[in-house]
Amino acid sequence: MARTGQPEGFEETRRREAPLRRYPHRTPIMLHMAAEEVELRGKQSAAKLIPIENIAGDDQEDTRLLRQMALDARDYLSSFSWCTEIYESYFGGGVGGIFAIFLFHIHPANPDVDPWIWIVVGDIPSAYLPLSDVGSPREVFEEYINGMRRWVKAACNGDSKAVTSPDVPPVNVPATPEWAERLKSRLDGITEIRPFFPG
Repeated sequence: MARTGQPEGFEETRRREAPLRRYPHRTPIMLHMAAEEVELRGKQSAAKLIPIENIAGDDQEDTRLLRQMALDARDYLSSFSWCTEIYESYFGGGVGGIFAIFLFHIHPANPDVDPWIWIVVGDIPSAYLPLSDVGSPREVFEEYINGMRRWVKAACNGDSKAVTSPDVPPVNVPATPEWAERLKSRLDGITEIRPFFPG
């Protein structure tokens, strides 16, 4: 089994506050929905997921890895200044040690920040996405893969401007063809687990 956390060479900067979606902000701002709508959507999404304390994998080792990934996701989220408290946490799907998606209900530092946040962790760079933009684990999975593929394409082309554009997630390694190929191979493997994420 692959280990949890970042892949070898991908040194994560825990407090790098940059969103995966196309936002000029450095926090997950609710641009498309009112706060009441986000809360309702969060409760509806959470009702379809598994509370983190009830995570159960295919076997004992898978369960252990998934529970460790839940802790990793909580630590990642807690590292951001816009998250002052975590109320609830849910498992959206995944494979132990490889890739997993979690949904967190938080107390944000200001009322403009989305109170429901998706977190992606695993043997890939971690990321977060606001629920106001992606409403299901399947949507999170697709957006994450697409965002990372944009980074790979830009890095392969040596396009430093595209690598730092708002719709490309931060990846804490040099944007070179060599690193792009390493991340591409991981993304190609991860796409095979798409069925683990409900739409």
